[in-house]
Amino acid sequence: MLKKVYPLTIKEVIMIKNKLRISIGCDHGGYELKEYIKDYLETKVSEVTDFGCYSDESVDYPDYAHKTCSNIEDNLSDLGILVCGSGNGINMAANSHSGIRSALCWKPEIASLARQHNNANIMALPGRFIDVDTAIECVINFITKEYEGGRHEQRVNKIKERL
Repeated sequence: MLKKVYPLTIKEVIMIKNKLRISIGCDHGGYELKEYIKDYLETKVSEVTDFGCYSDESVDYPDYAHKTCSNIEDNLSDLGILVCGSGNGINMAANSHSGIRSALCWKPEIASLARQHNNANIMALPGRFIDVDTAIECVINFITKEYEGGRHEQRVNKIKERL
């Protein structure tokens, strides 16, 4: 079970309850952490779609990254969370999609900046290298922050130009 209470402001609760749809996926190395995150999110957001995997039996992370990313590209979800052992493989698979900007996050501040400065629409977490409390704090920061645009817009557009 989660050890810590993760308070949200009233503004954050209203924002995520009213509109946020999240897709989540993992491989076997991220299965346990994904389950904790999914349980947390199901009490906080309007919709959580779980694309697997559904056990700690060995699977290939690209299969779950592609399903999760396709759901976001098809505008069926607003944001995504992916988890694999290191976070790297599933992040690379996600970033092979032209409509995805996935950021590897291991600290809450990184998750905030990924949304605010990079307009990330997926967060990848390292399931074997992050504890549950830190992961949940990363999730909270990721889903409650908004893209700032402005001085960051030109940089984000240059990413799109290469795809």
